[in-house]
Amino acid sequence: MTQLNPQAEELNRIISDRNPAVFNLLSVKGKEMYFPKKGILAQGQLAKGKEIDATLGTAYEDDGAPMVLPSISSNLKLDPAAAFPYAPSYGLKPLRDKWKELIRSKNPSLGTKEISSPVVTCALTHGLSMIGYMFMDPGDEIIVADLYWENYDLVFTNAYGAKLKYFNFFKNDTFDIDSFRETINTGSTGKKIVLLNFPNNPSGYTPTIEAGKQIIAALKEITEAGNKTIVILDDAYFGLAFETEIFRESLFAQLSDLHENLLAVKVDGITKEEYAWGFRVGFITYGIKNGTKELYTALEDKTAGAVRGNISNAPHLSQSLILNALKSETYENEKKRNSDKIQERYDKVKDILKAHPEYKQYFRALPFNSGYFMCVKPENIEAEKVWKLLLEKYSTGLICYSDKNLLRIAFAATAKDKLEKLFSNIYAACKECA
Repeated sequence: MTQLNPQAEELNRIISDRNPAVFNLLSVKGKEMYFPKKGILAQGQLAKGKEIDATLGTAYEDDGAPMVLPSISSNLKLDPAAAFPYAPSYGLKPLRDKWKELIRSKNPSLGTKEISSPVVTCALTHGLSMIGYMFMDPGDEIIVADLYWENYDLVFTNAYGAKLKYFNFFKNDTFDIDSFRETINTGSTGKKIVLLNFPNNPSGYTPTIEAGKQIIAALKEITEAGNKTIVILDDAYFGLAFETEIFRESLFAQLSDLHENLLAVKVDGITKEEYAWGFRVGFITYGIKNGTKELYTALEDKTAGAVRGNISNAPHLSQSLILNALKSETYENEKKRNSDKIQERYDKVKDILKAHPEYKQYFRALPFNSGYFMCVKPENIEAEKVWKLLLEKYSTGLICYSDKNLLRIAFAATAKDKLEKLFSNIYAACKECA
């Protein structure tokens, strides 16, 4: 480890004093990280309100308004001051406060448990990358389902040298709790990194309430056995649940005070939850049993330091736009309208599969109950051949997972009146390739 900055040393001392397990979970880079509160940013803050402020790298008009291009600002309804200047590396405080409030309201069992304030990232992918920076060293294993978002390879393996270690996701058309428990218990006692993504991409599956309880129990078991555990919750599709008997809250609600040696990290954002894919606003939130304000503040400082050293800050414009939307009186109804529409498409897919038992001769649907996607597995047919034929002959595009022999279908992106034809095309292509 290189010589630490005194600010990093102070954050490490705070974290180690409040919870040694969290300190030991930090990567080498995570231990070196700090937010520069004594540098340019701090000096800029001290200059605010002074008659002359010649600090930060932002240009202003003589009257103090941001110096902008009218050809850009004319397209915005927002005050330029809410769009053009830099945002804090932590994110806009009103947005962080609002998102924390929403986490509690969407996860009632969280109650009044102490959690950190969310730190804003440039969407969820960047949030995952910052967690990699903070907690993953080369060679560290990340326990993840064998059905997973392929970007994990780039984010964790290519960038930080971590290794993905898989558990089997499905067994008898439900979550394979036995494989999960066996995988997290394999290996020597020490640092454990677990990544859970529900609703799962690509399968569109969320465990049942009972399976969710078993996952939590299994994680508690390994932590009580002496492991220092970080559980990363990739909640990209959180809230899109289409059945009643599934775990509708984020596991973060239960894991955030499960054990003093288990750090829960919720990584989420507005991309899917708020239907704002290109705005690129995400959040990192921490929770641990008996977590104190001092511990969480130190983690927030390190995370904000990682953000600053990586992208400086997430876009001010996007943060202001989503903050205004979240405070809007029409927000809830607008969101319900969208989720209802995706639910209708989900229901239509279920109806189509039920009405066409002949489809099972050539492909079967993997269990799905939430999110944007569902998968089909061609029976004794190469999925890649079907995928190519669908593109070339049937003008139909899907995602092919050749290694799993699966085809992923984004029903959330498909008009309801095209779903019947979509599955008919898959059937015809499979039949032709058989």
